[in-house]
Amino acid sequence: MTRERLSQRRVYYLLSAVSGFLFTFAFTLLLVFHVRVAHLTPVELVLVGTVMEITCLLGEVPTGVLADARSRTLSVQIGLILIGLSLVLQGALPVFGWILAAQVVWGIGYTFTSGAIEAWIADEVGEDQLTHVFLRGRRFGIGAMILGSVAAGAVGTLDLRMPMLIAGGGYLVLAAVLVVIMKEPHFTPAAAGDRLTFTLMRDTFAAGVRQARQRPLIRSFLLVSLLAGLSGEAFDRLWTAHLMESFRPPSVAAWFAGLAIVGQLIGLAVNYGVERAGLTETDRPGRLLAVLTVVQVVGMAGFALAGTLWAAVGALWARDAARALSGPLESAWLNRGIDSSSRATVLSVNSQFDAFGQVVGGPPLGALAGRTSIPVALLVSAGLLAPAAWIFTRLARTAGGGRDGSDRGGLAGGGPAGGDSRPAVGPTEIGQ
Repeated sequence: MTRERLSQRRVYYLLSAVSGFLFTFAFTLLLVFHVRVAHLTPVELVLVGTVMEITCLLGEVPTGVLADARSRTLSVQIGLILIGLSLVLQGALPVFGWILAAQVVWGIGYTFTSGAIEAWIADEVGEDQLTHVFLRGRRFGIGAMILGSVAAGAVGTLDLRMPMLIAGGGYLVLAAVLVVIMKEPHFTPAAAGDRLTFTLMRDTFAAGVRQARQRPLIRSFLLVSLLAGLSGEAFDRLWTAHLMESFRPPSVAAWFAGLAIVGQLIGLAVNYGVERAGLTETDRPGRLLAVLTVVQVVGMAGFALAGTLWAAVGALWARDAARALSGPLESAWLNRGIDSSSRATVLSVNSQFDAFGQVVGGPPLGALAGRTSIPVALLVSAGLLAPAAWIFTRLARTAGGGRDGSDRGGLAGGGPAGGDSRPAVGPTEIGQ
């Protein structure tokens, strides 16, 4: 590997670590902040996420096209600035209306980073290094997230608003640092010089959509992202409220920070152990992803049905560890099936399917939680994710999933036609 490629790989690890710290510092106690400080109801909690996802749904493709056409590094830097501003706004004005406004700013910022980070590093390190780089970057991120959770617990016991305000400033500083050190020497923008026209943007978008339509692997991932979105929004917004209402844990700020820290340690151990055992040394990790999806479904259902606090926590840790490992594997596999020229666009379309699923699935499940109970909504969320395990199993049984647009490696022929999380983070977990 050349020194230039090695340098940008280190920048990616730095970005993973710093954004991981800032993300958990801001978001470890965010839902507690929403419940205790802003006094949001279950329906309002879901609506906050839905507004954010609608913003992501509308912004994903335009920002992905801009990243492919002009600059992926610039796209990331703009996104980090907007994320930082959204956190400052939310922490400074903790009322429902301003929180909704902050979600719009955050959603726009996230779409600038979504796809652009993965597309940037895929070009800079080469596709043969992606699985290792994504997994190692995830470990750097998790390690920093542990520190972020500790810091959030310490600062949050003083004031639940402070982690968001400090993290918001941190994102602004990170963006400024990346302006200096984040380069893209192996990227050729579609827009030569300063000529960025509507026609060029349209052609870049068309090339991305053409890949999604012609390549079964990409279509399969789009369907998985849709299912993950349908399942994930209500669960991610309601699990904190379920723990607080059903089990009433003591010392809320410190307790939720400790919960996050142990979960991150488990995720770090699983990430390292699976790669160390050689289970990720394949271009098509379909069977492993199918198993990880089953673990997520069982963990979500177990969390909803648990009768004791520690049974619920154990199920939550299992779900989160499987989810954290799935993300890098899905990212690496999908990136290998995309042309570099429209990579960010295709990844943004993938994220758009996740956002669409969250917009469609979140409000009905939030309403279901209000009419019945939160555990019922969580069980339905688990059921919605289950078909993704079958999709990964089918991908594992097929012959390939290459770039040629054949039926190898995806849902085609007589199977259902599929149209990512963040990976769940996803997407990096800069903010979802």
